[in-house]
Amino acid sequence: MRTVVYTAEIDDRFGAGKVSSRIGLSSPAKLFNQNSSLFDEIRAEHEQQAIHCVLVDECQFLTRQQVYELSEVVDQLDIPVLCYGLRTDFRGELFIGSQYLLAWSDKLVELKTICFCGRKASMVLRLDQAGRPYNEGDRWLLVVMNATFLYAVNTIKKR
Repeated sequence: MRTVVYTAEIDDRFGAGKVSSRIGLSSPAKLFNQNSSLFDEIRAEHEQQAIHCVLVDECQFLTRQQVYELSEVVDQLDIPVLCYGLRTDFRGELFIGSQYLLAWSDKLVELKTICFCGRKASMVLRLDQAGRPYNEGDRWLLVVMNATFLYAVNTIKKR
């Protein structure tokens, strides 16, 4: 079975075109950006060699049109699509990709994470270099550990 993996071009924390898990597993990935036509790309590749599954990491960065195109991959090409990403940003606002995935997905499975307080984490918290919550700035800023901001999961009570 052949799975095609995609990740957002904006996310290069583990190297461009690479998806990595917290336990150290990794896979090469095709990159998408705001201008990518995912349906056309997947269909063309599927015609050359059968695709059995599409996995999209960092799906919060998908556009409304790209989420629609992925639904067409499922409906027209009969290829399952699995999407992984954040629901909301550090301000608690839905990402566009997440908004339409929540609205149009056939099935939603929440992967639970635990907050440092021991409760289910439901938010992403942006911290400054001193470890203080920082709720301003560009929502698209992705960061590595040695940069300006660090992101942590937490409960809404801990914001």
